[in-house]
Amino acid sequence: MFPKFSKKDPKKFFKTLNSRVNNYFKEHKIKKTGNWKLYSKSLIIFAIFTIPYLLIMLFNLNQWICLGLIIITGIGMAGVGMNIMHDGNHGVFSSKKWVNKLMGSSIYILAGNAYNWQIQHNVLHHTYTNIHGHDEDLDAGRILRFSEHSKWKSHHRYQHIYSFLLYGLMTINWAIMTDYFQTKRYIKRKLSFKKFINPTKQWINLILTKILYYSIWIILPILILDFAWWKILIGFFIMHYTAGIILSTIFQLAHIVEKVKMPLPSKELGMKNTWAIHQLFTTSNFSTNNKIMNWFSGGLNFQVEHHLFPNICHIHYKKISEIVKKTAKEFNLPYNEYKTTREALKSHFLFLKSMAKKPIQVA
Repeated sequence: MFPKFSKKDPKKFFKTLNSRVNNYFKEHKIKKTGNWKLYSKSLIIFAIFTIPYLLIMLFNLNQWICLGLIIITGIGMAGVGMNIMHDGNHGVFSSKKWVNKLMGSSIYILAGNAYNWQIQHNVLHHTYTNIHGHDEDLDAGRILRFSEHSKWKSHHRYQHIYSFLLYGLMTINWAIMTDYFQTKRYIKRKLSFKKFINPTKQWINLILTKILYYSIWIILPILILDFAWWKILIGFFIMHYTAGIILSTIFQLAHIVEKVKMPLPSKELGMKNTWAIHQLFTTSNFSTNNKIMNWFSGGLNFQVEHHLFPNICHIHYKKISEIVKKTAKEFNLPYNEYKTTREALKSHFLFLKSMAKKPIQVA
């Protein structure tokens, strides 16, 4: 059973905000989807991802040079995930559906699966943000404790020390096991994004795309390159670890920090706030004046705008953030943000440390 959000918004915050944002696009005569800025950036990022791989495969390079190229590939992998795959699967990369589907399908060469990602991210995370038991981004199993509502284990005392070491395992978990468990779980729960997928079709898609993925990144290099198989597996791991540490860290800085809330629904009334107001309490921006972060993160540092308007391409977030911030202040609502990445990292670390403490038992 999913929690229901309140429909009471007497001041009509989101109706006002939505009207102002829509007027911005009408006045400037621009589409809410991507434009040449996104397309040119995507070419650069995709090149960062693919060219190092091609250089390794086509030329007999020194293993230490290959190691450097593998790390660059991992950086490119994170970039593709945040800028191309993300906007594609949100349907905002282009005004053309087939382009969005194609760009969203880049997840298959990142080790993921479109159906699983759309359920976890578009449905569960974007709808039930920071709600324990519903937003799977809060679920780190027994290894990490991201919420006061999660059960405390003795090893959590040290999570602020070991957590960042585990963040790098994010995408390799996609490649090895996460997608299989998610497909089984989501089909059993009959979860869908827009329309329910045929279970047999999903399993066939998952298995075939995984075979294609393993072939590109493991089997072909073993067959073609003059390296021992174990060195290739190490390179595969390093590529994923590089991408994983970037993606995980950026994701955590938006929702697992001190300023945000993690409310639970009441059995009688559900969630206290409307969906839009809930997003303001559970989401935070960071480093929004950093041009490099704005370019590379795909707008994930403008997480408030992204959660309120997932139907708008990230290249517009900088402009509409001024509208969102002003409107939130006008309605006396929070607009969480950290000026720098360093401040957000510090807050994330302190939050992990607070969750590491054993809860005081109330008699």
